[in-house]
Amino acid sequence: MSGQRPPDLLAAIVAATRRRIDVQREQGREKAIRRAAEARVPDGERFISRLSRPTSVNVIAECKRRSPSRGVLRSDYDAPSLAAAYEASGAAAISVLTEPTFFDGAIEHLEAVDARVGVPLLRKDFIVDECQLWEARAAGADAVLLIVAALEADDFRRLHARAAAIGLAVLVEVHERSELAVALSASPRVLGVNNRNLRTLSVDTSASLSLIDDIPDGTVAVAESGLRERDDLRRLRDAGYDAFLVGERLVSRPDPGLALSELL
Repeated sequence: MSGQRPPDLLAAIVAATRRRIDVQREQGREKAIRRAAEARVPDGERFISRLSRPTSVNVIAECKRRSPSRGVLRSDYDAPSLAAAYEASGAAAISVLTEPTFFDGAIEHLEAVDARVGVPLLRKDFIVDECQLWEARAAGADAVLLIVAALEADDFRRLHARAAAIGLAVLVEVHERSELAVALSASPRVLGVNNRNLRTLSVDTSASLSLIDDIPDGTVAVAESGLRERDDLRRLRDAGYDAFLVGERLVSRPDPGLALSELL
């Protein structure tokens, strides 16, 4: 119908995530997750340092089977093998999509990648509850993603502080200027600008360029989504970005490791 608002995909994903957390609580799984997390020490500092190397092109290479916009990206998806290829090709860090409903992810994918590679790992998911932080730590993550648009401001600041307290680095993600003030209120050490609007899935790489001047000096700046060619990375690095998160461009290629090598 003309004038009808498009579906809000982000709201749908967050709602599904909250339902999944409720099921976990009903099953009494929280204590076991907490015990597993306490047996492991993440290295959030190493994640941050590898993204801020001044003489390298620092890419967070992503393991992702499916996207809501393009469907299945890789029918023979094998997260550990993919991660190993990324590591061999020079990835600064590896992101693992663990959201199951819209991205075909699983926390077990992160666990399997952690057992295979030695580079820092980012849990890429829609974090809305502290239990997901413990789950990420238990599964091998060194860092988590917090999406400002998915959270109330107070919840965002609380989760950001809690993640840091348990040793996890945080990649704080914004898409537009209205989200930036909330992000900066937590004094993030790593700030990402997603060129993809998570509500509509439209991509506009000018988002990264429009916000870079407002990211404070000393904050690791990460450009995310829509990065396909070496020139994209070069242009954004010249603008001031320290690192780049690249997923679909790599996963969908016949040889993702070679694709990363070519990008670097």
